[in-house]
Amino acid sequence: MTPGGTVGKGPSPERIDPSWPHVPDGGHPVSELAAPVQASLSPFGDLEFPLDSVPYEHPVTEINR
Repeated sequence: MTPGGTVGKGPSPERIDPSWPHVPDGGHPVSELAAPVQASLSPFGDLEFPLDSVPYEHPVTEINR
């Protein structure tokens, strides 16, 4: 190791996520800071559980004879 040199390897280009947002130096690409509630955001959107009814119909196969 040389004095004042780097200790580890540099970032590998194939391991960098191209969709990661670019922010100015010192910024943080975190969307939770803009959230109206504390904790993780729901992947279901604005739905509140339990639901009064479930909007799902099970598919039924009718065989033509």
